Amino acid sequence: MEQTRAEKGGLPGCAMVSDAFFPFRDGAEVGIREGITSIVQPGGAIRDWDVIDCCNAAGVAMVFTGQRSFRH
Repeated sequence: MEQTRAEKGGLPGCAMVSDAFFPFRDGAEVGIREGITSIVQPGGAIRDWDVIDCCNAAGVAMVFTGQRSFRH
């Protein structure tokens, strides 16, 4: 367990991809804390600017696809 924690679960350098937007920055913060280096998401949340600021501050690349697959 300690090795996994030290290696951040093997996530450093990985991308985080979502088929729905991030409504708040906390989702991005969790991934960034674990070592992801890029985020791909459709965008369109009211607080997109906050997630963008979070990624910029951490040096994480983020791509908006403009296509949302998530359905209720």
